[in-house]
Amino acid sequence: MNGTDFHPETVEVGANPFSRWSVLAVVVLGCGLFVALLWMIGTGTGFSETNDGQAHADGRGLNGYAAMATYLDRRGYAVHKSRNEGALDKPGLLVLTPPAFAKGEDIEKIVSKRRYVGPTLVITPKWFASPATRQQTEKGARKGWVNLGEPQLAQWKGFLDDVGVGHDAVPGRARRMGWAGMGIAGALPGRTVSWGDGDDVAPLVRDGAGHILAGFIADEGVYPGLEKAAGVSSDADEPDEELYPIVVVFDPDLVNNWGMADVHSARLIDALVASIGTKPGDPITFDLTLNGFGRAQNLLTLAFTPPFLAATLCLLLAALVLGWRAFLRFGPPLASDRAIAFGKRALVANAAGLVRRTGRLHLISRPYADHARERLVRALALPRTLDGAEADAAIDRALHSRDPSAEPFSAIAARLRQARRPQDLVKAARDLHALERMLTR
Repeated sequence: MNGTDFHPETVEVGANPFSRWSVLAVVVLGCGLFVALLWMIGTGTGFSETNDGQAHADGRGLNGYAAMATYLDRRGYAVHKSRNEGALDKPGLLVLTPPAFAKGEDIEKIVSKRRYVGPTLVITPKWFASPATRQQTEKGARKGWVNLGEPQLAQWKGFLDDVGVGHDAVPGRARRMGWAGMGIAGALPGRTVSWGDGDDVAPLVRDGAGHILAGFIADEGVYPGLEKAAGVSSDADEPDEELYPIVVVFDPDLVNNWGMADVHSARLIDALVASIGTKPGDPITFDLTLNGFGRAQNLLTLAFTPPFLAATLCLLLAALVLGWRAFLRFGPPLASDRAIAFGKRALVANAAGLVRRTGRLHLISRPYADHARERLVRALALPRTLDGAEADAAIDRALHSRDPSAEPFSAIAARLRQARRPQDLVKAARDLHALERMLTR
């Protein structure tokens, strides 16, 4: 201490250290992050990376189908990528891209449930793919890019067991294998061709050697667009016009990202989708469950899915309104009043309320009359040695001198002491109070 005076800063006790807008920003940000977390949990967004270099609608490598999905979306179709098995039996075209190790029973279960719901397009796998190396990444390879290895055959026991599949290399010194079908011709990007064969397979696209690269299953259904494209007609004895077709693309290079580098593949996709009977604006669902990205429905999933989304939005709006009302009342609450206030007036009011609740109002009539007489004795300067009767007589004489027609004090006091009903007691007390005011003015 150096002898100087120390003056501490004055701090207002109970002052709020934060402004209203700071608190509002914190609350809004916290609520927004919480709702975003619920939405991410419900939809599965951000919890798994789907661009893993495999052959599916989110794959951006040579073997993926992201280009096909994007192309159809820009062509006006309602493209949706499904990670929920419950969404695979909805109307519209379903595109299945199962891997080589998928179970045929699972594929058959999905397809068979849709025969009277909508058409199904199955694309068989072809390539064994490995991620881009570190050296390739340093040279500009993007995430999801792959190196294609040897072709591999799909062994889907339990699904289209009567259809055979195979691989062939491009013969001779030809660099690419040509294909033709549905009024379009092009060439495969690689030197390997995958084909399928079966008695019920109607060809839509063939290669130069006559192998079927894409076709549909000619069963008891009637498929005018596909039959016209394949140049065949239904020979079923009793055709089922409500049955939807199964179309199989045996060589995925016709429609994958690698093949989509050729404009003829885009035209083939247009012709294939149109022949199936799907028009712009119709839904097209790309399945991701068979590729390992399926997720089960839960309450959060349903909360962000129509028609329950409307109820969720209403609840969020109600929470917003409640929060806004709470924000408008922001600050310390007003202190509540005492149940029993200080002061003579409050004490009298509390005592009167107690007497009224007990139902003994008539017990206070005699004390009230006696106290009124004592006040008048003091106000009129009468001798304090007078007994009750003498004091009443003196008060009556003073009253008669001022108003001969007024009711005597003794009569009003007697009426007050004899009253039993509350209304009689109150009337007598009021008359006595009026008389007291007249004498003391």
